[in-house]
Formats: sequence, C-alpha cells, structure tokens
Amino acid sequence: MPTLPLQETDLTTLESFFQQELDKDLLRLVTAGSVDDGKSTLIGRLLYDSQSVYEDQLHAVHRASQTRNNGNLDLSLLTDGLRAEREQGITIDVAYRYFTTHKRKFILADTPGHVQYTRNMATGASNADLAIVLLDARRGIQEQSRRHAYIASLLGITHLVVAVNKMDQVSYKEDVFQQIQREFSEFLDQLSFHEIYWLPMSALEGDNVVERSQHMPWFDGRPLLEYLENVKVPSAKTRSPFRFAVQRVVRPHQDFRGYSGEISSGVIHVGSPVKVLPAGPVTIVKSIHTYEGEQNFAFAPMSVTLSLQDEIDISRGDLICSAEAPPLVSRSFVATVIWFDERPLQLSRKYLLKHMTQFTRAEVKALQHRVNIQSFSPEPCESLKMNEIGVAEIEASQEIFFDPYRENRYAGSAILIDPETNFTVGALIMLGTSGKQQIAHPTQEKGKWAPLTADERVSRFGHRPAVLVLAGREKLVQHLERRLFEQGAQVVILKRWNADAAAVLREAGVIVLSLDAAAKATVSLPPLPLEDEQAVDKVLDVLLAANVLLRI
Repeated sequence: MPTLPLQETDLTTLESFFQQELDKDLLRLVTAGSVDDGKSTLIGRLLYDSQSVYEDQLHAVHRASQTRNNGNLDLSLLTDGLRAEREQGITIDVAYRYFTTHKRKFILADTPGHVQYTRNMATGASNADLAIVLLDARRGIQEQSRRHAYIASLLGITHLVVAVNKMDQVSYKEDVFQQIQREFSEFLDQLSFHEIYWLPMSALEGDNVVERSQHMPWFDGRPLLEYLENVKVPSAKTRSPFRFAVQRVVRPHQDFRGYSGEISSGVIHVGSPVKVLPAGPVTIVKSIHTYEGEQNFAFAPMSVTLSLQDEIDISRGDLICSAEAPPLVSRSFVATVIWFDERPLQLSRKYLLKHMTQFTRAEVKALQHRVNIQSFSPEPCESLKMNEIGVAEIEASQEIFFDPYRENRYAGSAILIDPETNFTVGALIMLGTSGKQQIAHPTQEKGKWAPLTADERVSRFGHRPAVLVLAGREKLVQHLERRLFEQGAQVVILKRWNADAAAVLREAGVIVLSLDAAAKATVSLPPLPLEDEQAVDKVLDVLLAANVLLRI
C-alpha cells in the first residue's frame, strides 16, 4: 500500500495536470467548403493522427467501415454520426468534436457542403475563431467555396486556412496548387480576413495534416496541426463593452436580489457603473458571485450573478451594460440577412425576431440590395431566395438593444423565425440603426443631384464629426488614428490648431484629433491610462457613449 507522502505527491501531480489543462487557451474552428471536398475526412485524420480518438469510438468506426470502402478505415465516420449521413456518405448536420494537445484545446465544427444545408454552415461558423475552407485539387474552386468563405468573413472570422485537399490524386503537383491559389486569391482579397494560410494536403493519406508531407518537398510551410497550435487569434470578447443579458432573477432570501446570466462581452468590476435597459437608470455593481465564490471582477464568457446597489425592476430579457458605452436602442435597424428557407423572404410577412434573450415580432420593411456572390456587387431585388445574402431594413414591435456586429458578435447577431413552422429562416448580422443613418442610394432633386447632407455623411462614415484634444500624446494619437481608419472612419490629425480648418473638417463629417492644447474640443476625455493600447480603448468607449461612433 502506498504511503501518505506518495498519495500527496500523486494528488499534487493530478492537480498540476488539471491546472495545466485549464491554463490552455481554446481555439474554436470550423471546416467549410463544397460537398465531397473532404471536410469530415480531414477532421477524422486530425483526431486519429493526434491520438485523440477513444478506443470504443475507433472500434465503432471499424465496424461501420465494413459496409463501406471494402473494410478500409473510413475516418469521416468519426464526425458523421447520423444514420442518413453514413448511408449517403455526406454531412447533413453540424458535428462538434473536442480534442487537446500539449499546447492548446480545440473545438472543431464539421459543417455540411451541400447548398441546402448552408444554414448549418452558418450556424457552425457563428462561434468560430478560425475557418478552414477545403478545395478539391481536382475540381478547384466551387460556388459553395466562395459562399462559405464569404459567410465566414461576414460572421467576423479573421483567420482563414485554405486547404487544397486531395493532392495525392493530382500527383502532388505544385503547379496545380499554385493555380488554385492564384484564382482563389483574387476572390479572397476582397474579403476582410486578417490572415490567410495556404496549405496543400491530403486528408486521406495524412499529408501535411499532423506530420509534414514527404511527397511535397516544394512546400516549406507548417502542417495543419502545428499551424493551429501556434496561430494567434485574439479574442474580442473582453475588449468589447460590457454586455450582460439577464437570464434569471435570484432571490434566495429577502436580503439578497441577484441577476444571473453569462457575460457576453467585456469586463466588469465591483463598483463599476452600469446601465439597465430598457428601464434606463444607472447604478453601481455591488457584488459579483460565481461558483467559486464572491469575486472582485469578472469577464466574458463567465457565468455570474450580479447584485446592484439600487433597487431596480429587472426581469429576464433585460440587459445590464456599460454605463459609459451603452448599446444602440431602436425598433428599426439595418442588417445583412443570410436567408435559409426554401420559401422566399416576404416583405409583408410577420416573423419572430430572437436577439440575445429578447423575443419579439418583426417585419422586413425594405430590401436595400442583394449581394452577387461572384462579384460582391449589390443588385436590386424584391425578395431573397434560399442561400441568398442581402441587406434589409427591419422593424421590431419593441425596442432592441444591440451593437453593430463588427463591434460585438453576440450583441450584434439575431435570427428570424417563421411563426407558423417555428423554423429559423434567416440569420441577421446587425449593421446599425435605420432611417436617416442608412442610405442605400443617393437622392435626386428635380433631375439634379442634391447636395450632400450631414445625415448622409453619418450614414456613409458610421460616425458623427468631433474634435478631440490629446496634447502631448502623439503616439497615442497615431494609434487612435489607425484604429479608427481600419474601422472605416474619416479621421485626420491636426498638430497645430486652426479653427477654420477644423470647421471645414467638421462640416465634412471628419473626426479631428488635435495635438494642440489650444484646440476647442467637442468631446471631453477623462484622464487616460499611460499605456497607449488601453488609452485607445478608453477613447473609443467615450466616443461610443457620446454617440459619436454609431456602428464601429
């Protein structure tokens, strides 16, 4: 029998192991692409070669493989679990698989490639940090390849792996890979991915999946697993303003009232000012409670119970948010719509809108345009058919509190539901409020083009004009200019104050950053952190709170 010190050592080792697992960061990824490009086989190969398959799973796949492929091990069966999937050899539903290596934890979403299951691909990609789009080296780029890449970009995925699969069936020729890379690059250059990694591979044979391929010495990049273990995908959840949708009101006794839910974005501290919507009052966070006990702060995606300093009428569906950077509040908004239903979108039809914990009726008031998936050019349309993507103006029966999707993926997304069938018919990527802030086409007046209005500039730029004074913080001003510019804002730096020039720039709808203390600011800034990155985030929060920034 082992001695007590040995038991303590074993316990310490076990605790150390679990702590190491907890300390690993998590990468969520989705596989996409056209049908039969090898998505399920790739995930099966990744799990198999990384030794992340349990023995009972492997035995079940061996048995199922007996009726397919003459008894050869079919790795796609590790993810294709539905009977219809195994009978037809296709993926229908989204299959999620978890595995871990010594560097990182992963959640993989294997999505279908068939056109009629595009809605399932959008579902799988909605929570992903990275997308892998597979292309068949023999067939090249398909329409679904473009559609899935475009949807991944729309859903805010910043990192893309383009895996040219089945290289074994084209004799591992470099020119085949390079030709596909040239053609697909022309398409992808129009999208908003921050990083694209090109990879020739064979999921069936295992080339460049976990181990480097010996058949393609001309490729000097990393195999897929090594790339996934090391790619840096920063999370925007903790950098976005605080958002907390109330799931439940907790009242264990008369001396305590708390509000439970999951923090969807941001960080909250005890003593932080928060705003409650739709009630509207501002109060202070009194305490933060978690499963481990009371905490001084919490962050997304933690599940917590908040207690507030003041007694406010709060119920399920209400939103507790940052008092300095509240969301947009409006019954009407503009959104990119990905249509899922075989029945086309109808402007006169009433739908159900589900946004966070809110549930209300909504109507599509107008369609601004449909997106041509080949050229990305807007096309006039009166409806959207299945798998088509367009921009629509939507009106809800009650006020919605939301953020533009680019600012907050969770608070900027919603779905439309058919009230008759309870079927999800459309995914919404919320862009901003509707009305004068969203203009689809320039206006004409008596046969002549009318002068540009301030509202039109606000609609185009996504912000109102402003003057900020940041004397002595030149590096901060440069960082702030870059952040605003990358988000589509019109921004300039004035090193020396010139009132006339500033007036012209404001009339043109520009955000002016002044380094001159003599400048007259239109937005006052609080004391800013010395660290530039934190100071930039603070300034953006102030601009959001002041309603200068509208949809960035």
